[in-house]
Amino acid sequence: MNKSRSNWATSLASLGPRFLPFADAASEDLPLSRLLRLSLFQISVGMAMVMLVGTLNRVMIVELKVPATLVSLMVALPLLVAPFRALIGFRSDNHRSQLGWRRVPYIWMGSLLQFGGFSIMPFALLVLAGAGQSSQAPAWVGLVGAAGAFILVGIGMHTVQTAGLALATDLAPVESQPKVVGLMYVMQLLGMIGSALMLGHLLHDYSPGQLIRVVQAVAVMTLALNVIALWKQEPRSRLRKPGTPLEQNFQQAWQTFCKGPNTLRRLLAVGLGTMAFTMEDVLLEPYGGEILHLSVSTTTMLTATLALGGLIGFVWASRVLGRGGDAYRMSGWGAWVGVPAFVAVIASAPLVSPVLFSVGIFLIGLGGGLFAHGTLTATMQMAPPEQTGLAMGAWGAVQATAAGVGMALGGVVRDGVALVSSSVMGYSAVYTLEIVLLGLTLLAMGPLMRPVRPVGISA
Repeated sequence: MNKSRSNWATSLASLGPRFLPFADAASEDLPLSRLLRLSLFQISVGMAMVMLVGTLNRVMIVELKVPATLVSLMVALPLLVAPFRALIGFRSDNHRSQLGWRRVPYIWMGSLLQFGGFSIMPFALLVLAGAGQSSQAPAWVGLVGAAGAFILVGIGMHTVQTAGLALATDLAPVESQPKVVGLMYVMQLLGMIGSALMLGHLLHDYSPGQLIRVVQAVAVMTLALNVIALWKQEPRSRLRKPGTPLEQNFQQAWQTFCKGPNTLRRLLAVGLGTMAFTMEDVLLEPYGGEILHLSVSTTTMLTATLALGGLIGFVWASRVLGRGGDAYRMSGWGAWVGVPAFVAVIASAPLVSPVLFSVGIFLIGLGGGLFAHGTLTATMQMAPPEQTGLAMGAWGAVQATAAGVGMALGGVVRDGVALVSSSVMGYSAVYTLEIVLLGLTLLAMGPLMRPVRPVGISA
């Protein structure tokens, strides 16, 4: 009996690494339970992303009748801080405090900024739209309040994610760091899926009061998740006391990073591909509502479909790259998947097919997941050991900046084309432009891919 129990326990323990993505990221010093608890900060980031680029933009455009250009600019505002992610990562690498922490102060302050932004956001949006009794308030009050709320959430979200990923890298053994970072992004996608389902259910019967309750609940959940994630994670060190000299300043560290091979081309590929996969972020749900006449609940569920595609992309890429696959070739596969995805979204309007629209959204998520994991893995592989945090910050800075520019440009193009043609043509113009950007991405990545060896030739 004891032997059979031992065999059963051994078989059960082996299920994790075989069937649970990134389960082998755990180690003796960083068990899976602690790693999963740390990853809760990515759940809060995923929840914030769904609110910003999914639920709120649909509500603002369709229910509150805010112009798509203004909505796109509002959603892009949080990404103004994106170029500073590399600096945030560098500062958290070298932070000095009496408590001996580096990452915790940045994650805590970022959490407070997220909480504050979400707390005031629903009231500002209702004032901006002139809903109910708030219609008596000047328009500029809603505009300033909404812009401030979006910026606070953006600064907090980028600060939490940059410092949180750096903390995860600190705690993980060197050989497990890429797997740990992969797990963190999978948890972000799971957070997006779960929060999209939850928000879709809560906003099934939309009303201004329900919007206030839901957004403020997100604020409280963000703070709670991040506190639980941080609890007793980062060790304190006497070497981080104030006055300890720095080995390099940010300018010197950045110059060292830029001397790497093909650095500018790699960052250009990240920027072009990210813009191609995110230009439609603020338009997919309004497209479903305005053109295909889908409800708020149904279009919010589409965000979960997008995240599910991304999750499958991350799992697939992890298995291939774990066997020694070329990271940039994997990113290229993601770009190729994106082409038929956007064709399907465009075709769903004349065919009046919500099913085809959903398939296109799933493929967009799949291609985006393959592309993101490939470029992130390549960035970590090319980074010197002492600059992993800075490299991750640079990747995140380019990715987030390109996403912000893409989302703002998407709204402008949609409204501009719609003025001289129709709403359908406005949306289609954006999706066509994204296909062009995917082609440019493939051209930029071509020289970065390893050549395919002919059969029978070994390394």
